[in-house]
Amino acid sequence: MADLRHIDTWIFDLDNTLYSAECRLFAQIDARMAEFIERTLSIEPAEARRLQKAYYVQYGTTMSGLMREHSVSPNDFLSYVHDIDLSAIKADDHLRAAISELPGKRYIFTNGSSEHAENVSKALGVDDLFHDMFDIRAAEYTPKPHRATYEKFVQYFDIFAENAVMFEDIAQNLKAPKDLGMTTVLVASDAQWLDDEPREKRPARPGETEEHIDYATTALSEFLSGVQTSVRQN
Repeated sequence: MADLRHIDTWIFDLDNTLYSAECRLFAQIDARMAEFIERTLSIEPAEARRLQKAYYVQYGTTMSGLMREHSVSPNDFLSYVHDIDLSAIKADDHLRAAISELPGKRYIFTNGSSEHAENVSKALGVDDLFHDMFDIRAAEYTPKPHRATYEKFVQYFDIFAENAVMFEDIAQNLKAPKDLGMTTVLVASDAQWLDDEPREKRPARPGETEEHIDYATTALSEFLSGVQTSVRQN
């Protein structure tokens, strides 16, 4: 049982964290990234896929690489890749109940757009439970895992890092928040489509951990329902 009685700020990554990677929602986004590159740069599918993953590793997001290397409009990119079918996500009553009981403030912190975060959180039935969100535009297009982006997030919302916990599916993205003093929770998945991701940027598998990870789970709602908080003592 995780002792989070010191926590008054709850920070959630969006994709493959608030919802399970097994629904393959992000697989749609992943495929549309490759399509966008293929069409925008007029290159073959294999080369588009290679560039997509190479930029992801080098710059933190594929979009950052496209902006830096090809002057691609971030709004054009975000609009295209987030034009997906959300029917894979269903309202999650257990997740809603667990989040609604967390004391303090709750935020979504994503490398995607606020529009995407709003659409996904509405589909999950939890959109009204968050006090605010911080997207890639608020980060001035500098994505996680860059430390400066986490520092900007902390300053923007006037957060005391030692009293905050961050939930993420990519272990690398929890290093900076841990260094800032946050508690870290890794949300792992064994979804098979994730095997295509570069290892250093791939969402975590069950059982994987690193020294900067305080807790790990494969079921976010169950984890949240079982933690000790300043209000609820389990």
